[in-house]
Amino acid sequence: MTGVGGGAGTGATDTGSAISLRKVQEAAPALVSLYKNAGVSLRKHGLDGGRAAVYLVLDYSGSMRPYYADGTVQAFADRVLGLSAHLDSDGRVPVVFFSTDVDAVEEISLDGHQGRVTEIAAGLGHMGKTAYHLAMDAVIDHYLDSGTTDPALVVFQTDGGPVNKLAAERYLCKAAPLPLFWQFVGFGNTRSGQFDFLRRLDELPVPQKRVVDNAGYFHAGADPRAVPDAELYDRLVAEFPVWLAAARRAGIVRA
Repeated sequence: MTGVGGGAGTGATDTGSAISLRKVQEAAPALVSLYKNAGVSLRKHGLDGGRAAVYLVLDYSGSMRPYYADGTVQAFADRVLGLSAHLDSDGRVPVVFFSTDVDAVEEISLDGHQGRVTEIAAGLGHMGKTAYHLAMDAVIDHYLDSGTTDPALVVFQTDGGPVNKLAAERYLCKAAPLPLFWQFVGFGNTRSGQFDFLRRLDELPVPQKRVVDNAGYFHAGADPRAVPDAELYDRLVAEFPVWLAAARRAGIVRA
């Protein structure tokens, strides 16, 4: 990641972003407000001018059906795309859909983003359970195959715990020496015990379990669309610079 913390930034016309406001206005006018809000959060957390690959992992388990049907997942994907435009110049976000297995590895882009996630999900068929580790494996493979030297911010959305907790923990710890930060986001009832595992995963000890703390977690509630854009972006990026600093000290991120 280059230029983290550099550049004064002026909001809508932030020249430190990977993709300019003007290009977003031309390619995806519906995302302009999201792009501006994301820029504010990035500057607030010292990430202005930074570069990172952004991934989106989407839970396609059966309990997620209402969130796909009412447009919540599509809206969430649009918000991640608005963030990615500041960090990655290709204007595309790889998307891993997972349930019992990896259902699809697709991508969304500024050009043609509207309804894209809903369209992909409509063609996936059976909605299974939640195998985190298989989705994580797909992200790791994609990142390594891409040949990028930038670190990656992986936004991992789910509405429940994994079918194999041991495997999920093992994959997170195994991935710790890689320049990947996993930001888990919970959808659903905030009081549900389904998310106890993610809270524990977020707190796995360093260095006993993993070389650096490579994960964050927050809950977006039963109606994630009700979370204001500014708050969502703050929560998506708040722990990323902390990880970056630790990863640099450990030699995991070299830029």
